[in-house]
Amino acid sequence: MAGVLAELGVARVINAAGTLTRLGGAPMAREVVAAMAEAAGASLDIAALQERASAEIAAATGAEAGLVATGAAAGLTLAAAAVLAGLDPARMAQLPRIEDGRSEILVHRTHRSAYTRALAVAGARLVDFGHNDRGTGAGIRGIEAWEIEAAIGARTAAIFFAATPWSAPDLPLVTRAAHAHGLPVIVDAAAQLPPAANLRRFIADGADLVVFSGGKAIAGPQSSGILAGRRTLIASALMQMLDMDVPVATWRAPLGVQVAGVPHHGLGRGFKAGKEEIVGLLVALRRFLARDEAAEQAAQTARLRAIADALPVRSTLLDAAATGRAPQLALHVGDAPRLAARLRAGDPPVHLGERRAGEGVLLVDPQALRPEDDAALIAAIRAALA
Repeated sequence: MAGVLAELGVARVINAAGTLTRLGGAPMAREVVAAMAEAAGASLDIAALQERASAEIAAATGAEAGLVATGAAAGLTLAAAAVLAGLDPARMAQLPRIEDGRSEILVHRTHRSAYTRALAVAGARLVDFGHNDRGTGAGIRGIEAWEIEAAIGARTAAIFFAATPWSAPDLPLVTRAAHAHGLPVIVDAAAQLPPAANLRRFIADGADLVVFSGGKAIAGPQSSGILAGRRTLIASALMQMLDMDVPVATWRAPLGVQVAGVPHHGLGRGFKAGKEEIVGLLVALRRFLARDEAAEQAAQTARLRAIADALPVRSTLLDAAATGRAPQLALHVGDAPRLAARLRAGDPPVHLGERRAGEGVLLVDPQALRPEDDAALIAAIRAALA
């Protein structure tokens, strides 16, 4: 019997590009899918479910609290909304138009990207500071304390930090400088898993809010993410995404916080996570924490070596320390964009990592590559090279 993908006429791709959003993230385990199906057949109190999620996320990250959002970008917007409004229902109602008070988020130029727009969606004015020496190759320096001190003003609400294996050592400096002025730090760690230790690293380094993708290395629902951090800020984010059409007499503020009144539907209402995403993410998070990371990477490395041996092209094996996440295989192919386009046009379509295509390199990332697809991947690359 034909499956729904065949009925829709949608081709399943061979994904050797990694857990990319445009390719649907990581394949979910049957255990995760079964949990989502169970939740789908039940009516649940979403506020209570998010509070249960908060307890599990807090235990996994070392944060005071957490919530399940509809992706890491949604988590950033909710984080910005939380630092802009706090527990003030009147300011929640104003977003995304804040006319007074603290409404600016500082962004070092080394950390500026298209993803920082998610902060501006909440109504924050992004204020750039510092120099992008690392990004341009003009120098080696990152964020410095004196630059933060010079940039902080009366309207500063928070400081944003984009975590990478190379920027992460700067985080303690940033949090010390921010906390000296009573300012929170928002960390985008969407793709900073594995290693699993990073779930706790950024909170331990002083971050007040941290965002992780749920559909990448955690292998939860693709449209899920984690926002973890200070209890009051998580409560603010929750109140700005939950269904707030509730009776005043029976309403209870989440996570035990005190609020002057019941907020109306908030800026994050469109980011509400369904019961299926919340439950699926929690089961996936448990699986992620229980797995043997070293054994998984060893198996991935063995697969990449076998793929390299079967291809008539020069290749370089990059270990997890080099990539900052999982091992990858770099294929030195010359006209990389042309070869990548040829592979994507194949049957089945094959996607390789194109981050280094300008160098004549395509990457094989095993994180979303099913082992049973390895042979088809090898055959497709050999045919495209020929």
